[in-house]
Amino acid sequence: MFWKGKLKYWTVCKGHLTDVGGPVPAGYNPNAKDIFAECLRIPPVKVWDRGQPRKDVLNFILTNMRARRDQEGDFNALIGACQVGERALIAMLEKYGEETVDACIDTLLNMAERQMRTLISEVPDGTYEGSAILEDAGHGFGDFEIKAKVTITGDNCHIEISSPPQIPYFINSYEGNSYSGVYLGLMMFAQLPPPYNEGLYRCVSVNMGPKGTICNAAEPAPHMNCTTTPMETLTDAVRLAFEKAVPSKVSASWGHANGLNIAGWDKRHDEEYVTMVLATIISGAGATPSQDGWHACGPECCFGALTSGDVELLEYSYPIIIHRYSLMTDSGGAGKFRGGSGTAWEVEPLNDDMTFITFGEGRRIPAVGAAGAASTMIDTKVGRLELVEGDHSETIRENVIKVIKPGDRITNMNPGGGGYGNPMERPVEKVVWDVKNGLVSLDGAREDYGVIITDPVSLDVDITATRALRAKRAVAAK
Repeated sequence: MFWKGKLKYWTVCKGHLTDVGGPVPAGYNPNAKDIFAECLRIPPVKVWDRGQPRKDVLNFILTNMRARRDQEGDFNALIGACQVGERALIAMLEKYGEETVDACIDTLLNMAERQMRTLISEVPDGTYEGSAILEDAGHGFGDFEIKAKVTITGDNCHIEISSPPQIPYFINSYEGNSYSGVYLGLMMFAQLPPPYNEGLYRCVSVNMGPKGTICNAAEPAPHMNCTTTPMETLTDAVRLAFEKAVPSKVSASWGHANGLNIAGWDKRHDEEYVTMVLATIISGAGATPSQDGWHACGPECCFGALTSGDVELLEYSYPIIIHRYSLMTDSGGAGKFRGGSGTAWEVEPLNDDMTFITFGEGRRIPAVGAAGAASTMIDTKVGRLELVEGDHSETIRENVIKVIKPGDRITNMNPGGGGYGNPMERPVEKVVWDVKNGLVSLDGAREDYGVIITDPVSLDVDITATRALRAKRAVAAK
């Protein structure tokens, strides 16, 4: 943004485009062995110059993208948002003057820094370590452990990340993206009020470990899945390290992204369609020391800031029918405070074949609970995709590229959030309420919470048997 003939500020708008070129619709390619198998790579280049669009550059980019009409609309929206920001900044400078606006910006940055330094200074000096497991989602190299070491000195914080060597699979993360995962782990622990800006991180230094590792990848490592995987695992590792320093701030993990992209040919308009189905990565939030986790709030990487769009709008835009978009029974992690429920999204193509691509993880290891929380029923709390083709059905737990036909259905199921505290201490009436509202099944009440409901209609509880079962579980836990 220019002011009085000089570059003064930058306006920025970051958003998803549902295709980026490359061999696989929507860009998420689980078969990619290097970055060149993921997308069209474009070095920094102006798409707008001296107040006018670079039509040659935009045409070059859009020609290499599927569903060009949609991508062009999104490009225009991004550019328009930046222009709105420019107009607002110019109006503010004209109204208040350059000196006042600059002073206000400095004040907001300093306010954020002051709040973070105050929080860090209240953490005991020392070194604290956390780790989290990154699942093998189909690459065959096994599970990986990501570690975080947090060192507190006064009101300064240093975070050191350790991760295994990068692999020929799309879950590597380059340094810039990994910073987001580290900062998210810090902010989930910090829980500070606004403002949220760069000032928060002035007292934080980060070492991502050597180049060529999963969290500090080197070219040409494939990386398209990195904003969810391994970012969420990295976030968990950092957050768990901080919570060892201040156990009173511990909370459960959120469900990880277990997503789905779809693509095909729309015969209604004789054009290709492709979309990243945001509804398929909305999972449950983790419980806290004072409340149950929020439903359909995740995934962790979006920190509650993701919306799914209207079912009707998706069905209008693409040749599909969405049979179900719902919360999932028994998906929230068991605890004195229950984790938020994950979601199920069921779709069928209407008039032609449809390609679907799965990405993410959290399909085997549930969201981590806190303060003694543990679930007995595990399978209902992890992500998975159920495919029905005629009389054949299967459960998919790996990242795949497949094609289905009209009449076939896929249901993407997202994990719930982790629970907080001993589930045997959850009040019986709350368990009954969960059963009544479809959040917990009769089996879930018994297995996860030790509550024996004798009548599925009246939801009467055998209090004597419940007390005995809970006492038996308590003894076994010791």
